[in-house]
Amino acid sequence: MAQIGTDIHPLRVAIVGSGPSGFYAAEALMKSGIVVHLDMLERLPNPYGLVRSGVAPDHPKLKQAIQVFDKIAQSSGFNFIGNVTVGRDIMVAELCQTHHAIIFTCGAESDRKLGIPGEDLPGSYTATEFVGWYNGHVDYRDRVFDLSHETAVIIGQGNVAADVSRILAKDTAELKGTDIAAHALDALSSSRIKKIVIVGRRGPAQAKFSSKELKEFGHLNRCVPHIDPEELVLNPESETELADINNAGSQKNFELFKQFTETAGSAKPSRCIFSFLKSPVEIRGNGKVESIVLEKNRLTGESFQQSARGTGETVELPAGIVFRSIGYRGRPLPGVPFAESQGVFPNTLGRITDQNDNPIPQLYTAGWIKRGPTGIIGTNRACSVETVAAILNDINLLTTTERKSGSEGIYRILKEKKIRHIGFADWKKIDQKEIDLGKAQGKPREKLTSVAEMLKVLD
Repeated sequence: MAQIGTDIHPLRVAIVGSGPSGFYAAEALMKSGIVVHLDMLERLPNPYGLVRSGVAPDHPKLKQAIQVFDKIAQSSGFNFIGNVTVGRDIMVAELCQTHHAIIFTCGAESDRKLGIPGEDLPGSYTATEFVGWYNGHVDYRDRVFDLSHETAVIIGQGNVAADVSRILAKDTAELKGTDIAAHALDALSSSRIKKIVIVGRRGPAQAKFSSKELKEFGHLNRCVPHIDPEELVLNPESETELADINNAGSQKNFELFKQFTETAGSAKPSRCIFSFLKSPVEIRGNGKVESIVLEKNRLTGESFQQSARGTGETVELPAGIVFRSIGYRGRPLPGVPFAESQGVFPNTLGRITDQNDNPIPQLYTAGWIKRGPTGIIGTNRACSVETVAAILNDINLLTTTERKSGSEGIYRILKEKKIRHIGFADWKKIDQKEIDLGKAQGKPREKLTSVAEMLKVLD
Protein backbone atom coordinates (compact mmCIF):
# COMPACT_ATOMS: atom_id res chain seq x y z
CA MET A 1 0.00 0.00 0.00
CA ALA A 2 1.74 3.17 -1.25
CA GLN A 3 1.85 6.23 0.98
CA ILE A 4 -0.25 9.11 -0.37
CA GLY A 5 1.16 12.59 -0.73
CA THR A 6 3.72 11.80 -3.44
CA ASP A 7 3.94 12.55 -7.17
CA ILE A 8 2.74 9.02 -7.90
CA HIS A 9 0.00 9.04 -5.28
CA PRO A 10 -1.01 12.66 -4.53
CA LEU A 11 -3.36 13.38 -1.66
CA ARG A 12 -6.66 14.23 -3.32
CA VAL A 13 -8.89 16.57 -1.33
CA ALA A 14 -12.30 18.00 -2.23
CA ILE A 15 -13.18 21.34 -0.62
CA VAL A 16 -16.90 22.12 -0.56
CA GLY A 17 -17.36 25.89 -0.54
CA SER A 18 -15.18 28.70 -1.87
CA GLY A 19 -15.24 31.27 0.91
CA PRO A 20 -12.29 32.31 3.09
CA SER A 21 -12.10 29.07 5.10
CA GLY A 22 -12.05 27.04 1.87
CA PHE A 23 -9.23 29.06 0.37
CA TYR A 24 -7.24 29.11 3.61
CA ALA A 25 -7.60 25.32 3.84
CA ALA A 26 -6.30 25.07 0.27
CA GLU A 27 -3.38 27.35 1.17
CA ALA A 28 -2.46 25.24 4.21
CA LEU A 29 -2.57 22.04 2.18
CA MET A 30 -0.42 23.59 -0.56
CA LYS A 31 2.17 24.53 2.07
CA SER A 32 2.09 21.13 3.79
CA GLY A 33 5.17 19.77 2.03
CA ILE A 34 3.34 16.85 0.45
CA VAL A 35 1.88 16.56 -3.04
CA VAL A 36 -1.79 17.59 -2.97
CA HIS A 37 -4.41 17.86 -5.71
CA LEU A 38 -7.38 20.00 -4.68
CA ASP A 39 -10.83 20.30 -6.17
CA MET A 40 -12.86 23.21 -4.79
CA LEU A 41 -16.58 22.82 -5.48
CA GLU A 42 -18.90 25.82 -5.37
CA ARG A 43 -22.66 25.88 -6.03
CA LEU A 44 -22.44 29.34 -7.67
CA PRO A 45 -20.41 30.28 -10.74
CA ASN A 46 -18.53 32.83 -8.60
CA PRO A 47 -16.13 32.04 -5.75
CA TYR A 48 -15.16 33.99 -2.58
CA GLY A 49 -18.28 33.47 -0.43
CA LEU A 50 -19.05 36.29 2.00
CA VAL A 51 -16.03 38.32 0.89
CA ARG A 52 -17.96 38.93 -2.33
CA SER A 53 -21.54 38.79 -1.08
CA GLY A 54 -21.33 39.70 2.62
CA VAL A 55 -18.82 42.55 2.89
CA ALA A 56 -20.58 45.91 2.60
CA PRO A 57 -19.98 47.72 -0.72
CA ASP A 58 -18.62 50.79 1.10
CA HIS A 59 -15.87 48.66 2.73
CA PRO A 60 -13.72 47.81 -0.32
CA LYS A 61 -10.53 47.24 1.70
CA LEU A 62 -12.09 44.17 3.31
CA LYS A 63 -12.42 42.65 -0.16
CA GLN A 64 -8.67 42.77 -0.78
CA ALA A 65 -8.51 39.21 0.56
CA ILE A 66 -9.76 38.20 -2.90
CA GLN A 67 -6.31 38.99 -4.25
CA VAL A 68 -4.85 36.37 -1.89
CA PHE A 69 -7.50 33.86 -2.93
CA ASP A 70 -6.74 34.45 -6.60
CA LYS A 71 -3.08 33.60 -6.04
CA ILE A 72 -4.07 30.39 -4.26
CA ALA A 73 -6.40 29.49 -7.14
CA GLN A 74 -3.55 29.83 -9.62
CA SER A 75 -1.35 27.38 -7.70
CA SER A 76 -0.37 24.09 -9.25
CA GLY A 77 -2.67 21.33 -8.07
CA PHE A 78 -5.65 23.64 -7.46
CA ASN A 79 -8.86 23.15 -9.46
CA PHE A 80 -12.09 25.17 -9.18
CA ILE A 81 -15.40 23.57 -10.14
CA GLY A 82 -18.21 26.13 -10.05
CA ASN A 83 -21.96 25.92 -10.61
CA VAL A 84 -22.11 22.53 -8.87
CA THR A 85 -24.17 21.83 -5.75
CA VAL A 86 -22.87 19.09 -3.48
CA GLY A 87 -25.78 17.05 -2.17
CA ARG A 88 -27.74 17.52 -5.40
CA ASP A 89 -25.50 17.50 -8.48
CA ILE A 90 -22.91 15.28 -6.84
CA MET A 91 -23.31 13.40 -3.57
CA VAL A 92 -20.99 13.20 -0.58
CA ALA A 93 -20.71 9.44 -1.02
CA GLU A 94 -19.53 9.98 -4.59
CA LEU A 95 -16.84 12.43 -3.43
CA CYS A 96 -15.68 9.85 -0.90
CA GLN A 97 -15.07 7.53 -3.85
CA THR A 98 -13.12 10.12 -5.86
CA HIS A 99 -11.10 11.75 -3.03
CA HIS A 100 -9.17 10.78 0.07
CA ALA A 101 -10.70 13.57 2.16
CA ILE A 102 -13.49 16.16 1.95
CA ILE A 103 -13.38 19.49 3.78
CA PHE A 104 -16.77 21.17 4.16
CA THR A 105 -16.37 24.95 4.28
CA CYS A 106 -19.91 25.88 3.29
CA GLY A 107 -20.45 28.55 5.94
CA ALA A 108 -23.60 29.52 7.82
CA GLU A 109 -26.16 30.38 5.17
CA SER A 110 -29.31 30.94 7.20
CA ASP A 111 -30.35 33.30 10.01
CA ARG A 112 -31.46 32.56 13.52
CA LYS A 113 -35.13 33.31 14.12
CA LEU A 114 -36.56 35.57 16.80
CA GLY A 115 -39.35 33.11 17.54
CA ILE A 116 -41.97 35.80 18.19
CA PRO A 117 -45.50 36.44 16.86
CA GLY A 118 -45.57 38.43 13.64
CA GLU A 119 -42.03 37.55 12.64
CA ASP A 120 -43.20 36.35 9.23
CA LEU A 121 -45.33 39.38 8.39
CA PRO A 122 -44.51 41.14 5.10
CA GLY A 123 -41.98 43.82 5.98
CA SER A 124 -40.08 41.58 8.43
CA TYR A 125 -36.79 40.39 6.95
CA THR A 126 -33.46 38.79 7.77
CA ALA A 127 -30.24 40.72 7.54
CA THR A 128 -28.90 37.99 5.25
CA GLU A 129 -31.42 38.61 2.49
CA PHE A 130 -30.96 42.39 2.64
CA VAL A 131 -27.16 42.13 2.58
CA GLY A 132 -27.34 39.60 -0.25
CA TRP A 133 -29.74 41.86 -2.14
CA TYR A 134 -27.60 44.98 -2.06
CA ASN A 135 -24.48 42.92 -2.78
CA GLY A 136 -25.98 41.32 -5.89
CA HIS A 137 -26.10 37.72 -4.60
CA VAL A 138 -27.99 35.54 -7.06
CA ASP A 139 -30.19 34.04 -4.32
CA TYR A 140 -31.56 37.44 -3.30
CA ARG A 141 -31.65 39.42 -6.55
CA ASP A 142 -35.45 39.31 -6.75
CA ARG A 143 -36.19 40.34 -3.15
CA VAL A 144 -38.35 43.45 -2.78
CA PHE A 145 -37.98 45.69 0.27
CA ASP A 146 -40.62 48.32 1.00
CA LEU A 147 -38.61 51.43 1.87
CA SER A 148 -41.58 53.79 1.67
CA HIS A 149 -41.97 54.08 5.45
CA GLU A 150 -40.15 56.52 7.72
CA THR A 151 -39.00 54.07 10.43
CA ALA A 152 -36.85 50.94 10.19
CA VAL A 153 -35.94 48.78 13.19
CA ILE A 154 -32.81 46.62 13.26
CA ILE A 155 -32.68 43.87 15.89
CA GLY A 156 -29.07 43.14 16.81
CA GLN A 157 -25.96 45.12 17.64
CA GLY A 158 -23.11 43.50 15.74
CA ASN A 159 -21.27 44.52 12.59
CA VAL A 160 -23.88 43.08 10.24
CA ALA A 161 -26.56 45.16 11.94
CA ALA A 162 -24.24 48.15 11.55
CA ASP A 163 -23.85 47.42 7.82
CA VAL A 164 -27.61 47.16 7.28
CA SER A 165 -28.23 50.37 9.22
CA ARG A 166 -25.46 52.28 7.46
CA ILE A 167 -26.58 51.28 3.96
CA LEU A 168 -30.13 52.37 4.83
CA ALA A 169 -28.79 55.66 6.17
CA LYS A 170 -26.53 56.60 3.26
CA ASP A 171 -27.59 58.67 0.29
CA THR A 172 -26.97 57.82 -3.36
CA ALA A 173 -23.86 60.00 -3.57
CA GLU A 174 -22.20 57.93 -0.82
CA LEU A 175 -22.89 54.62 -2.59
CA LYS A 176 -22.79 55.22 -6.34
CA GLY A 177 -19.01 54.75 -6.58
CA THR A 178 -19.11 51.35 -4.85
CA ASP A 179 -19.90 47.91 -6.21
CA ILE A 180 -23.42 47.96 -4.77
CA ALA A 181 -25.88 46.20 -7.07
CA ALA A 182 -27.64 48.54 -9.51
CA HIS A 183 -31.11 47.35 -8.50
CA ALA A 184 -30.34 48.12 -4.84
CA LEU A 185 -28.98 51.57 -5.60
CA ASP A 186 -32.12 52.38 -7.58
CA ALA A 187 -34.39 51.27 -4.74
CA LEU A 188 -32.38 53.02 -2.03
CA SER A 189 -32.36 56.27 -3.99
CA SER A 190 -36.11 56.59 -3.46
CA SER A 191 -36.10 55.41 0.17
CA ARG A 192 -38.21 57.47 2.60
CA ILE A 193 -36.61 56.05 5.74
CA LYS A 194 -35.64 58.82 8.15
CA LYS A 195 -35.40 56.96 11.44
CA ILE A 196 -33.37 53.79 12.00
CA VAL A 197 -33.59 52.24 15.46
CA ILE A 198 -30.84 49.73 16.29
CA VAL A 199 -31.95 47.57 19.21
CA GLY A 200 -29.83 45.41 21.52
CA ARG A 201 -30.99 43.06 24.24
CA ARG A 202 -28.03 43.87 26.50
CA GLY A 203 -26.37 47.15 27.44
CA PRO A 204 -23.90 49.49 25.74
CA ALA A 205 -20.95 47.77 27.41
CA GLN A 206 -21.89 44.49 25.71
CA ALA A 207 -22.61 45.78 22.18
CA LYS A 208 -20.63 43.79 19.60
CA PHE A 209 -19.91 46.52 17.06
CA SER A 210 -16.30 47.11 16.15
CA SER A 211 -15.35 50.67 17.05
CA LYS A 212 -14.25 51.29 13.47
CA GLU A 213 -17.74 50.42 12.18
CA LEU A 214 -19.40 52.45 14.90
CA LYS A 215 -17.28 55.52 14.18
CA GLU A 216 -18.56 55.63 10.60
CA PHE A 217 -22.01 56.63 11.81
CA GLY A 218 -20.61 60.01 12.76
CA HIS A 219 -19.59 60.79 9.17
CA LEU A 220 -22.76 60.15 7.15
CA ASN A 221 -24.01 62.84 4.76
CA ARG A 222 -27.65 63.01 5.78
CA CYS A 223 -27.95 60.90 8.93
CA VAL A 224 -26.72 61.50 12.47
CA PRO A 225 -26.34 58.87 15.23
CA HIS A 226 -28.14 59.56 18.49
CA ILE A 227 -28.50 57.98 21.94
CA ASP A 228 -30.61 59.08 24.87
CA PRO A 229 -28.13 59.71 27.74
CA GLU A 230 -30.27 57.55 30.04
CA GLU A 231 -29.48 54.57 27.79
CA LEU A 232 -25.83 54.78 28.92
CA VAL A 233 -26.44 54.38 32.66
CA LEU A 234 -24.47 51.27 33.65
CA ASN A 235 -24.92 48.71 36.39
CA PRO A 236 -21.83 47.98 38.56
CA GLU A 237 -21.01 44.77 36.67
CA SER A 238 -20.93 46.63 33.33
CA GLU A 239 -18.71 49.33 34.85
CA THR A 240 -16.32 46.57 35.89
CA GLU A 241 -16.32 45.20 32.35
CA LEU A 242 -15.46 48.60 30.86
CA ALA A 243 -12.66 49.10 33.39
CA ASP A 244 -10.93 45.86 32.33
CA ILE A 245 -7.70 46.62 30.47
CA ASN A 246 -8.42 43.75 28.06
CA ASN A 247 -11.72 45.25 26.98
CA ALA A 248 -10.41 48.12 24.85
CA GLY A 249 -12.97 47.59 22.09
CA SER A 250 -15.94 48.12 24.39
CA GLN A 251 -14.22 51.13 25.97
CA LYS A 252 -13.85 52.76 22.54
CA ASN A 253 -17.47 51.97 21.73
CA PHE A 254 -18.69 53.52 24.94
CA GLU A 255 -16.74 56.72 24.26
CA LEU A 256 -18.41 56.91 20.84
CA PHE A 257 -21.81 56.24 22.39
CA LYS A 258 -21.26 59.21 24.71
CA GLN A 259 -20.51 61.38 21.70
CA PHE A 260 -23.77 60.24 20.13
CA THR A 261 -25.72 61.69 23.06
CA GLU A 262 -24.70 65.20 21.93
CA THR A 263 -26.18 65.12 18.42
CA ALA A 264 -29.82 66.01 19.12
CA GLY A 265 -29.49 69.45 17.56
CA SER A 266 -28.06 68.25 14.25
CA ALA A 267 -29.68 69.65 11.12
CA LYS A 268 -29.28 66.38 9.23
CA PRO A 269 -32.70 65.01 8.22
CA SER A 270 -32.27 61.39 9.38
CA ARG A 271 -31.43 59.66 12.66
CA CYS A 272 -29.77 56.37 13.60
CA ILE A 273 -30.93 55.75 17.16
CA PHE A 274 -29.14 53.18 19.33
CA SER A 275 -31.31 51.58 22.01
CA PHE A 276 -30.18 49.08 24.65
CA LEU A 277 -31.65 46.56 27.10
CA LYS A 278 -34.68 45.71 24.97
CA SER A 279 -35.84 42.50 23.30
CA PRO A 280 -38.54 42.10 20.65
CA VAL A 281 -41.59 40.18 21.84
CA GLU A 282 -44.05 40.81 19.00
CA ILE A 283 -44.26 42.35 15.55
CA ARG A 284 -47.70 43.80 14.87
CA GLY A 285 -49.58 44.84 11.78
CA ASN A 286 -52.66 44.27 9.64
CA GLY A 287 -51.22 42.18 6.80
CA LYS A 288 -47.81 43.92 7.03
CA VAL A 289 -45.41 45.28 9.62
CA GLU A 290 -46.74 48.38 11.36
CA SER A 291 -45.06 48.29 14.77
CA ILE A 292 -42.80 46.25 17.02
CA VAL A 293 -43.25 45.57 20.73
CA LEU A 294 -40.04 45.58 22.81
CA GLU A 295 -39.68 44.35 26.37
CA LYS A 296 -37.29 46.24 28.61
CA ASN A 297 -34.53 44.11 30.10
CA ARG A 298 -32.23 44.14 33.08
CA LEU A 299 -28.84 42.45 33.29
CA THR A 300 -28.15 39.65 35.74
CA GLY A 301 -25.00 37.71 36.53
CA GLU A 302 -21.34 38.45 37.09
CA SER A 303 -19.22 40.72 34.91
CA PHE A 304 -18.55 39.26 31.44
CA GLN A 305 -21.24 36.65 32.09
CA GLN A 306 -24.29 38.90 32.21
CA SER A 307 -27.50 37.87 30.53
CA ALA A 308 -30.61 39.88 29.72
CA ARG A 309 -33.82 39.19 31.63
CA GLY A 310 -37.19 40.67 30.76
CA THR A 311 -38.83 43.01 33.25
CA GLY A 312 -42.37 42.68 31.90
CA GLU A 313 -42.46 46.35 30.92
CA THR A 314 -42.96 46.93 27.20
CA VAL A 315 -42.81 49.74 24.67
CA GLU A 316 -44.29 49.76 21.18
CA LEU A 317 -42.46 51.45 18.30
CA PRO A 318 -44.07 52.31 14.97
CA ALA A 319 -42.11 50.60 12.20
CA GLY A 320 -42.66 49.99 8.51
CA ILE A 321 -39.80 47.52 8.12
CA VAL A 322 -37.89 45.26 10.54
CA PHE A 323 -34.59 43.42 10.03
CA ARG A 324 -33.27 40.77 12.38
CA SER A 325 -29.51 40.42 12.72
CA ILE A 326 -29.11 38.07 15.66
CA GLY A 327 -26.68 35.55 14.22
CA TYR A 328 -26.32 32.93 11.53
CA ARG A 329 -26.54 29.17 11.47
CA GLY A 330 -25.49 26.47 9.04
CA ARG A 331 -27.75 24.26 6.98
CA PRO A 332 -27.83 20.46 6.84
CA LEU A 333 -26.18 18.71 3.90
CA PRO A 334 -27.24 15.22 2.75
CA GLY A 335 -24.67 12.67 3.85
CA VAL A 336 -23.17 14.76 6.68
CA PRO A 337 -24.18 14.77 10.38
CA PHE A 338 -25.70 18.04 11.56
CA ALA A 339 -25.94 19.45 15.10
CA GLU A 340 -29.34 21.12 14.93
CA SER A 341 -29.03 23.03 18.21
CA GLN A 342 -25.75 24.72 17.22
CA GLY A 343 -26.34 24.86 13.47
CA VAL A 344 -22.92 23.31 12.69
CA PHE A 345 -21.39 20.03 11.57
CA PRO A 346 -20.38 18.25 14.81
CA ASN A 347 -16.61 17.92 14.92
CA THR A 348 -13.48 17.59 17.01
CA LEU A 349 -10.62 19.78 15.78
CA GLY A 350 -12.18 19.74 12.33
CA ARG A 351 -12.86 15.98 12.17
CA ILE A 352 -16.60 15.51 11.60
CA THR A 353 -18.04 13.17 14.22
CA ASP A 354 -21.04 10.87 14.49
CA GLN A 355 -23.66 10.82 17.27
CA ASN A 356 -21.19 9.03 19.53
CA ASP A 357 -18.49 11.66 18.93
CA ASN A 358 -16.42 9.26 16.86
CA PRO A 359 -14.61 10.75 13.84
CA ILE A 360 -16.11 9.78 10.48
CA PRO A 361 -13.36 8.75 8.04
CA GLN A 362 -12.66 11.21 5.20
CA LEU A 363 -15.00 13.96 6.44
CA TYR A 364 -13.60 17.26 7.77
CA THR A 365 -14.87 20.82 8.22
CA ALA A 366 -13.62 24.39 8.65
CA GLY A 367 -15.03 27.90 9.01
CA TRP A 368 -18.45 28.89 10.30
CA ILE A 369 -20.00 25.49 9.61
CA LYS A 370 -17.31 24.08 11.93
CA ARG A 371 -17.27 26.55 14.82
CA GLY A 372 -20.32 28.78 14.37
CA PRO A 373 -20.55 32.34 12.99
CA THR A 374 -17.76 34.02 14.95
CA GLY A 375 -14.70 36.04 14.03
CA ILE A 376 -13.63 38.07 11.03
CA ILE A 377 -12.31 37.01 7.61
CA GLY A 378 -8.80 36.37 8.94
CA THR A 379 -10.09 34.23 11.81
CA ASN A 380 -10.79 31.50 9.29
CA ARG A 381 -7.10 30.99 8.53
CA ALA A 382 -6.24 29.52 11.95
CA CYS A 383 -9.47 27.52 11.89
CA SER A 384 -8.58 25.99 8.51
CA VAL A 385 -4.96 25.35 9.51
CA GLU A 386 -6.23 23.35 12.49
CA THR A 387 -8.41 21.21 10.22
CA VAL A 388 -5.59 20.63 7.74
CA ALA A 389 -3.35 19.54 10.62
CA ALA A 390 -5.97 16.90 11.47
CA ILE A 391 -5.94 15.65 7.88
CA LEU A 392 -2.14 15.41 7.84
CA ASN A 393 -2.17 13.55 11.15
CA ASP A 394 -4.72 11.15 9.69
CA ILE A 395 -2.87 10.57 6.43
CA ASN A 396 -2.12 6.92 7.18
CA LEU A 397 -5.84 6.36 7.82
CA LEU A 398 -6.66 7.99 4.47
CA THR A 399 -4.26 5.82 2.48
CA THR A 400 -6.11 3.23 0.38
CA THR A 401 -5.18 0.46 -2.02
CA GLU A 402 -7.43 1.97 -4.69
CA ARG A 403 -6.31 4.99 -6.68
CA LYS A 404 -8.59 8.00 -6.25
CA SER A 405 -9.67 9.61 -9.50
CA GLY A 406 -10.04 13.17 -8.18
CA SER A 407 -11.26 15.73 -10.69
CA GLU A 408 -11.52 13.15 -13.45
CA GLY A 409 -14.04 11.24 -11.38
CA ILE A 410 -16.00 14.41 -10.62
CA TYR A 411 -16.15 15.41 -14.28
CA ARG A 412 -17.30 11.92 -15.25
CA ILE A 413 -20.14 12.05 -12.72
CA LEU A 414 -21.20 15.55 -13.82
CA LYS A 415 -21.13 14.53 -17.48
CA GLU A 416 -23.34 11.52 -16.78
CA LYS A 417 -25.81 13.77 -14.95
CA LYS A 418 -25.55 16.52 -17.62
CA ILE A 419 -24.52 19.14 -15.06
CA ARG A 420 -22.88 22.23 -16.50
CA HIS A 421 -19.80 23.31 -14.54
CA ILE A 422 -17.23 26.06 -14.94
CA GLY A 423 -13.54 26.38 -14.13
CA PHE A 424 -11.54 29.24 -12.65
CA ALA A 425 -10.57 30.56 -16.10
CA ASP A 426 -14.29 30.74 -16.89
CA TRP A 427 -14.91 32.67 -13.70
CA LYS A 428 -12.16 35.17 -14.61
CA LYS A 429 -13.99 35.90 -17.87
CA ILE A 430 -17.15 36.63 -15.86
CA ASP A 431 -15.08 38.68 -13.43
CA GLN A 432 -13.67 40.79 -16.27
CA LYS A 433 -17.15 41.35 -17.69
CA GLU A 434 -18.32 42.71 -14.33
CA ILE A 435 -15.30 45.02 -14.14
CA ASP A 436 -15.96 46.30 -17.66
CA LEU A 437 -19.63 46.95 -16.87
CA GLY A 438 -18.67 48.80 -13.70
CA LYS A 439 -16.04 50.91 -15.40
CA ALA A 440 -18.67 52.33 -17.74
CA GLN A 441 -20.59 53.55 -14.66
CA GLY A 442 -17.69 54.75 -12.55
CA LYS A 443 -17.86 51.70 -10.28
CA PRO A 444 -15.27 49.01 -9.40
CA ARG A 445 -17.62 46.45 -10.95
CA GLU A 446 -21.27 45.87 -11.78
CA LYS A 447 -22.09 42.40 -10.53
CA LEU A 448 -24.03 39.99 -12.66
CA THR A 449 -26.91 38.97 -10.43
CA SER A 450 -28.14 35.72 -11.93
CA VAL A 451 -26.53 32.43 -12.87
CA ALA A 452 -27.99 32.77 -16.36
CA GLU A 453 -26.29 36.17 -16.84
CA MET A 454 -22.95 34.75 -15.73
CA LEU A 455 -23.12 31.71 -17.95
CA LYS A 456 -24.21 33.85 -20.90
CA VAL A 457 -20.81 35.56 -20.76
CA LEU A 458 -19.22 32.19 -21.48
CA ASP A 459 -21.63 31.41 -24.32
